[in-house]
Amino acid sequence: MTTPDSRTTSPDSRTTSLDAGQGIDAGQGIKAGLRIRAVVGAGLLGGIATTSGIALTATSGWLIVRASERPVILLLLTAIVSVRTFGMARPVFRYWERLRSHDIALADLADRRTTAYQRLIPLTPARLGRRGRADLLTGVVDDLSDVVDAQVRVTVPVLSTLIASAVAAIVTAVLSPVGGLVIASMATLAAPVLVLGWRLEARSQQSLLGARAEVARVTALVSGNAGELQAIGAGDRAQTWLATAHAELCRAARRQSNGRAAAAGLLLLLTAAGTIAMTAAILPGVGTTISTPVAALLLLTPIALGDAFSTLPDAIRALARSQASAVRLHTLFDQQPAVRATGVRPYGIHSLDDTAGMPELISLHELTAAWSGTVPQVGPLNLQIQPGTRLAITGPNGCGKSTLLAVLARQLDPTGGGYRLGDQDALAFELTGARRAFAVLDDEPHLFASTLRANLALARPGSADPELVDALGRAGLAPWFAELDQGLDTIIGAGGRGVSGGERARLGLARALLSGRPVLLLDEPVAHLDHATADAVMGDLTRSATGQSVVMVTHRRDGLAGFDRVIDLSRHTGDPARAV
Repeated sequence: MTTPDSRTTSPDSRTTSLDAGQGIDAGQGIKAGLRIRAVVGAGLLGGIATTSGIALTATSGWLIVRASERPVILLLLTAIVSVRTFGMARPVFRYWERLRSHDIALADLADRRTTAYQRLIPLTPARLGRRGRADLLTGVVDDLSDVVDAQVRVTVPVLSTLIASAVAAIVTAVLSPVGGLVIASMATLAAPVLVLGWRLEARSQQSLLGARAEVARVTALVSGNAGELQAIGAGDRAQTWLATAHAELCRAARRQSNGRAAAAGLLLLLTAAGTIAMTAAILPGVGTTISTPVAALLLLTPIALGDAFSTLPDAIRALARSQASAVRLHTLFDQQPAVRATGVRPYGIHSLDDTAGMPELISLHELTAAWSGTVPQVGPLNLQIQPGTRLAITGPNGCGKSTLLAVLARQLDPTGGGYRLGDQDALAFELTGARRAFAVLDDEPHLFASTLRANLALARPGSADPELVDALGRAGLAPWFAELDQGLDTIIGAGGRGVSGGERARLGLARALLSGRPVLLLDEPVAHLDHATADAVMGDLTRSATGQSVVMVTHRRDGLAGFDRVIDLSRHTGDPARAV
């Protein structure tokens, strides 16, 4: 996987704000205003649909009772037309509201996902901590969906119910002031019921999200290492991990459902109380005398309003999830990037087609770096890498190999010392331009569920097919490619053609070679391969990366024969006087 190319702007210019409620930055004020008006419009449409449902129930009661009195049919025509109108209006306006609200939500979700991707770039990898791909996928994608869903599942239903309650209270008050007071009281008392349910839901929401992330993590771990787990006879233990994670998720879901259950039960009791109060209000002697058909209309109104309340427990659940998800997103995004994008000097490489601007020399002087805190995880280190050098850096886990690679790739700022490209300070260069000099390949190159062509062209958009085929050949995949009936149109990744570990590593290598970037940075590229496959992959790398500098960190000794230098980082850290 290569570092961000020229399509990626600097973090400073692309960073936006994702706040808990709106997630819209200052530059999107006009769009935010339009979106708010659209949501309000959807709520009004929903209010008309909900009001039509209440009116349908109440008017039907009036019509049935009045028809039992056998009046002249002309006296019932208005009610008959009204029942038909309300019956048609409810689904029509509900459908219209769903179309409008979901269009708004999907557009908002697309914007937020784009913003989230932009904000993740400067945080990668230093500020992601130990979050794996599965956790990021569920934690960011699902959390964004929860935040956006609040528009459809919270704002619109609550606004619709408020509108319907107000209309019902006004119309009822015209017919019976005491009945109007009953409806208004029901709407007022529903608020504390919902607040109680929301508090119960919110109290367990974080544990639910944590359990959900744990299920995703364990699932990814087991599915991604199924072969290794079977080889060591740990299949049953893996099943136990999955069962434990799912059991905790079920417990968290049950705890989290308490608020919704409590709100739903209390709203039913409120509906029953409102119906009883309305019965008392329409009894003879209470206010003005009310005809039997009108009494039926009034008696059915609190029942119909209770039906409108039935959507609110799901709304408070969605609100609690949205707020908890927003907190998680804030925790992730509201971090200071590990790289200060303050450099303004243009780098020598202005496009991916410009490979002549190779760095004259990469030099580190008493360099120290750390992912977090001030305790160095690498250095002080002195190191010089001449253009075209193939350098392998070994050492035990924790000696700072990956940290050093992140500094070279401009994914992490040094905490001390100097880092120079040529005769210039690397931090003085514009960030995107400096990163364009490096292609980074890790031990798990990601394959998208797409064609082979699309997976390769990711490293160098616009590449012609012959260039893609040449990169496959240089990576040692020519025989494999010759067996593909559909060639570059072959679907790989999830749901496509299966790819072995060695083939995946070689596809990552093909991307790195295709990128044409002058420096290849390899982070344990053969960590998961057997000895013979690792030797073969590294042999293809050293033969194909002609004219490019190669810096590889590894804890293995496989395939190091083609490297010009091999240094043990643990022996050269902490001694600034030693240059390697």
